[in-house]
Amino acid sequence: MSTQPSWVPSDTEVEQARITDFARYASARTGHDLTGGYQQLWDWSVRDLDGFWSAVWDYFGLPARPQGQPALAREEMPGSVWFPGSTLNYTAEVFRGRDDAGIAAIGVAETGAPVEVSWGELRRQVGSVAAALSGLGVRPGDRVVGYLPNSIEAMVAFLATASLGAIWAVCGLDYVGSAAEARFAQLEPTVLFTATRSQHGGRLIDRSEDVAGLRAALPTLAATIVIDDADSVPGAVSWSSAAGGDAGMDPVPVPFDHPLWVLFSSGTTGRPKGMVHGHGGVVVEQLKQFAFHHNLGPSDRILWYTTPSWMMWNSLVGSLLVGSTVVCYDGSPAFGRPDALWELAARLRVTVLGTSPGYLASCRKAGVRFRELEALLRLGVTGSPLPADLYDWVAGEVGPRVQVVSSSGGTDVVTAFVSASPTTPVWAGELSAACLGVALESWGPDGKPVRDAVGELVVRRPMPSMPVRFWNDPDGSRYRDAYFGTFPGVWRHGDWTTITGRGSVIIHGRSDATLNRHGVRMGSSDIYGPVEELDEVKEALVIGVELAGGEYWMPLFVTTADGVVLDEALRERIREAIRHGASPRHVPDEIVAAPGIPHTRTGKKLEVPVKRLLRGDDPATVADPGSIDQPGLLGWYHEFGVAHRDY
Repeated sequence: MSTQPSWVPSDTEVEQARITDFARYASARTGHDLTGGYQQLWDWSVRDLDGFWSAVWDYFGLPARPQGQPALAREEMPGSVWFPGSTLNYTAEVFRGRDDAGIAAIGVAETGAPVEVSWGELRRQVGSVAAALSGLGVRPGDRVVGYLPNSIEAMVAFLATASLGAIWAVCGLDYVGSAAEARFAQLEPTVLFTATRSQHGGRLIDRSEDVAGLRAALPTLAATIVIDDADSVPGAVSWSSAAGGDAGMDPVPVPFDHPLWVLFSSGTTGRPKGMVHGHGGVVVEQLKQFAFHHNLGPSDRILWYTTPSWMMWNSLVGSLLVGSTVVCYDGSPAFGRPDALWELAARLRVTVLGTSPGYLASCRKAGVRFRELEALLRLGVTGSPLPADLYDWVAGEVGPRVQVVSSSGGTDVVTAFVSASPTTPVWAGELSAACLGVALESWGPDGKPVRDAVGELVVRRPMPSMPVRFWNDPDGSRYRDAYFGTFPGVWRHGDWTTITGRGSVIIHGRSDATLNRHGVRMGSSDIYGPVEELDEVKEALVIGVELAGGEYWMPLFVTTADGVVLDEALRERIREAIRHGASPRHVPDEIVAAPGIPHTRTGKKLEVPVKRLLRGDDPATVADPGSIDQPGLLGWYHEFGVAHRDY
């Protein structure tokens, strides 16, 4: 753990930050000085949830609330009640006060020139598509789904759906049709938006058969709207027909908790769970996150590399709420050249760029040297922990002017629990601080907070963007079991974490895939860092398996670089890297050459499903194959576990 921060904001950056302006506003409002720094503001934000979220609502000028009603009327979790009697609409807040001439979004595919869409044109398209949906019988509470690439059309379809009070769900074309069906069939949707093809890495992906199968599996559909080749889909409505009109946009005000969208779990531990989020909770959370933590406003452009299958797409769209220009990129981040994403960011003068540790690691191994990113102010990193050495490398590449921000959150709350702000220092390998309004703690097995020690990440007070409910969970039992079964009334997220004495946070990995040798809990990311830094190693996966008789088996699976053989000499280099980069206790029992490392479609390693396979579970029961990038690998890990059952 470093004692000195790697990045410190200047006095000017602190003074001009939006979070500083909010601290002054909150100070005047409460009569208490809250301008003494981030920690002071955070303390108030979690101590006085009602005061903090009321201030957020009023600071951003959200619709008038009923007189005398609190922001938080019931605190118990689950079942907290936020902003009773208040109404709003996500889409209305996106467009409120926008300059029609300004650029709202830029669409970019692997090939072809960027396409800019103004706020006025975006408003027109949303109004037209909303009118088309209304004409097809879509009403508040109906479900509208999208099987789409990361495109402006996907964003328009969502905003039009939300404007009517209908409920949105989306899967990217990176998912096969059966994976989309596993999610959408639960919702019994009225309308499907879809594309029939996309391009990734120079390869054309034809989804025509997937679309046909998906339509057949959704008998409740009244219509299908196709954004590219409508002629190839019998009976479909074309995008030009749906989006070509001039109907005015008239968003329907809905209650605070009215469902906005359903986000699905990865499906790697069973049937994907549908998490329902409300209009109001998402609006106030995303306004807070983008304005105060990312310091975004109308002068910014944000490009976050994502797919609609990942909650970061929902988050990316949310930056429209603060007036920023959204770049929708559909394709590979390394198309034609390993630094393609960086080149795009430079060309479009992006101010906030988001990516993952995996992509950064691949850039480092490819010897990428970043071109001058003159407009870039902030580099966001999420999806998995950002190791200290990888932070040091990328920070050296982008230069001291750019703040590298590592964040951790979840689909469950469609935001971050832990991140940074323009006023917080950054320590390599650590996340700067718990986010405003997030009463985050690290708890030991006895349910007591711990500092400078590994514990369970918990949130002890409610957040507005916690799910309203799970889909098809009438008694709430699945929801309670998912988050509140370990510590009743307290949200347990399932991450091992350390909160340091200075308030920064280290995420060690999922607690349900915990490495626990001789009673000592270890995070898998502590092993991946030093191993994946080796040039000979492409990727690694470590699993801890409890065996009969109290024995414990911890194999490390690795895939090697092209032309490299995992011999005993390389195994010893890996062991030595772990000893020096983590500790002798982290050295695995066995280092195994694997044909590949399976991931979710959003790039997360399948630690829990592989652990189940090694323990003997049937591959058909551990994960939905459609949610996995290389489903064929499940059989290999199962067979390996069977062959090594005697360990």
